Amino acid sequence: MHTAQQALLDRLSLDANGVPIYVQLRDQMLSAIGDGRLKPGEQMPTMRQVAVALKVDLNTVRHAYGDLERQGAIVIRRAKGTYVADVPPATDPRDREHLTEELALRAVADARTRGVEPAAVARRILKIVKRRGE
Repeated sequence: MHTAQQALLDRLSLDANGVPIYVQLRDQMLSAIGDGRLKPGEQMPTMRQVAVALKVDLNTVRHAYGDLERQGAIVIRRAKGTYVADVPPATDPRDREHLTEELALRAVADARTRGVEPAAVARRILKIVKRRGE
């Protein structure tokens, strides 16, 4: 198995925090893509590999991968594998505004459920963006 795939599998974990498993999995994959651990065009672990590594139902992983594909983060090529998308999909300004709102609300809710101040998360996001020069 490719090193990046194995590294991702080794870092995946599930918490009993009330967040659905597929959401935890999806968010961890998005994080790996967002921070560059998984690069555009790179092959992802198979759904079966993820299910076995986490000891979860294959349909749960399929649900997470389906969400990632709908978001444009990955491309699933039947019988060939799953890959990190090369380029983010173009969105129209209204869709982008809606997505921005959805991401912000999700970050606020996630921060609060983990006992973290949402404003601290916002400041950290700005630092990361500035550091990366985006």
